[in-house]
Amino acid sequence: MTEILPSTSETAQAQQFAAQLAQILELEFHALRKQEIDDFEQLQPVKAELLGLITSLAPPAEELQSASDWQEFRSTMTDCRDLHRRNQVLIERKLDAIRGTLQSLRLPDATSSLEVYDRLGHIARFSRAQGYNDA
Repeated sequence: MTEILPSTSETAQAQQFAAQLAQILELEFHALRKQEIDDFEQLQPVKAELLGLITSLAPPAEELQSASDWQEFRSTMTDCRDLHRRNQVLIERKLDAIRGTLQSLRLPDATSSLEVYDRLGHIARFSRAQGYNDA
């Protein structure tokens, strides 16, 4: 059985798309850091399209590992994986911060104490029950 190797143009196209994907992932990171959600969302269809094109051009993983002409593509895609993971970590950290903020804004039970800063910048402890008792 003869193995059909992809043409050089397919390899070059896949490498070009992988390089574009790396650029999109960098733009995603900058949009996330600056909290520009609209910019981040505009990049998603472009990224999905590039991933579709790459998937259609690249050979199956088993063949990709053994094909020497795909080495640069494999390297770029490994970089893209790392960039994607970096973006994922940033998103998770931002979500954790948001969850923490939301949790701190929720009203705990009436007997718990609340720490706030007074006018001099010192921590003052207040009991929520005290406010209810005064009323």
